[in-house]
Formats: sequence, C-alpha cells, structure tokens
Amino acid sequence: MNKINRVAIVGGTHGNEFTGVYLLKLFEQNLNLVKRPSFETLTLLGNPEAFKESRRYIHKDLNRSFFSQDLQNSILTGYEAMRAKVIEKMLGPKGKSQVDVIVDLHSTTSNMGLSILLGELHPFTLQLAAYLTSINPEVKVCYTPLEQESNLLRSLCDFGFAIEVGPVAQAVLNAELFQKTEELVYAVLDYLERRNQGIIENINSPLTLYRFGGVIDFPRNEHGEIKAMIHPQLQFQDYQPLHPGDPIFLTFDGQAIAYTGTSTVYPIFINEAAYYEKGIAMCLTEKQQLKNS
Repeated sequence: MNKINRVAIVGGTHGNEFTGVYLLKLFEQNLNLVKRPSFETLTLLGNPEAFKESRRYIHKDLNRSFFSQDLQNSILTGYEAMRAKVIEKMLGPKGKSQVDVIVDLHSTTSNMGLSILLGELHPFTLQLAAYLTSINPEVKVCYTPLEQESNLLRSLCDFGFAIEVGPVAQAVLNAELFQKTEELVYAVLDYLERRNQGIIENINSPLTLYRFGGVIDFPRNEHGEIKAMIHPQLQFQDYQPLHPGDPIFLTFDGQAIAYTGTSTVYPIFINEAAYYEKGIAMCLTEKQQLKNS
C-alpha cells in the first residue's frame, strides 16, 4: 500500500449509536485532535436524520445500503438510499475511493469491549490490528469475509474497517467507553502517521482473530414469536468459549436449551438489541492465531 493521503472517520451510521456521533462533535470542535502532518482527516456524520430522532435508521439500515446496484438505482428513494448516494459521492466511488482509509465508529448493546471488525485479511489492516492489540490487550479483532461485493459503508474504501464498542445502551453515552473509543481512534491515526513516516516496527507476536462462522436465531413458535431468551450463563460472555451442551437459551418457563453444535465456538454480538429484527440472537466465531509476516 502506498502513502496514506486521506482518512475518513464516520460516526452515527446508525443514529442511535451516540458514541461515534459525539466523538465527531468533539473532533470537529478541535480538529487538532485528529489532524496529522502527513495526511488529511475527514469527519462525517453518517445518518443525521436518524440521529435527530434517536433511531437506528429512518427507512432502512444505512450500513446495508452500499451495494453498487443500489447506489446506481434511481428508483430507490428512501432516506438511507439517498443518503448512501450522497456519502458515496463524498468518499467513493467503489474501486476509486477518494479516501485511503475509512474508520466507521459503532457501538453495541453486547459486551464486545473494544473490537475491530475487518472484512479483508490484507497485510495493511492485519498489521494495524496487530499494532492496536499490542498496545491495548483489550482490543479484539473480528473477521467477517465479505461477499464478492459488500453493502457496508466501509466497503466504499479498500481499507475500511469498523470499531465496535460495548456494552452501551442505544441512544445512551457511556463515559468510560467513550474515552476508550477516543483513545483507540487516536492510536489508529498515530499508527497511520508513523507508517507514512516509515517508522513502524513489525509486530512479531501472533494475532488472535475471531473468524465469523454464522449466526443463531432465537427459538421461535409457529407465529414467529420468540419463545426463549439468552441463558443467564451466556449473557455478556462475548468472546468466551461456548462448548457443545452448554446452555444457550432459557425458555420463559425456565427450561434451558443447550448449544447443539459439534465444536467449541466463540459467540459475539450476544443479545444485540438491533439484531432482534434481523433474526439474530448471536454470531458465532472460530478463534484463530495468525502469524505476522
């Protein structure tokens, strides 16, 4: 990868995730916080209308609105469809992005701590992730292989990734996690600056990676209604091992439902509030160790 010239920090892609929104406000009030000598830093509020209403979105999830065919479809006129086209003009187009790196700030009601979400295992992003985990052991790295084309906002750029922080309730600020996210953003920018200056040292220790392997929905009745909850032993246990036979759900009358998989997995986004409508109780990952080269 060549020199980094422009970096975009996006917050409020989901309007009820306040951490990113108020970090943008902080940065815009004092640009020196995110200014670095060797590249330009842009800030962008993703979904301002949803933020005004403290909602995740108005018509459609903005972070699922960036398929090329949708961006080029003049018939799609919902708010997020139109907003995605505006954002693409500012940051895109895909394949010829006007920015080199996109940092998309998110928060979650799940106990994800400080998480970096990658869609590609490119040496550049892997080295960045390894650096961040080396300076802060709290940072976890998740990898969800993208399809041939992604509909995520960060897919506008070849080197886009998300920072996911939690647990934070929707439309609420958590001071501790706000500050930790702020520090992580500065660490990213400092790394990019040092890389431009050619003074980054390689991290030789293996990188722990949580590779997406699928999702599990809640048990439902014939009407599609949820008939069980996340089991108390699993609640807030993101990134912890889940073994075959471990309790995973609890019915309303107190009956435990066990995990029926055949191997140990590491659930993330456990009981994420925004995923109820998507039919997702949690995502399952496999834990891997990658050697840095």
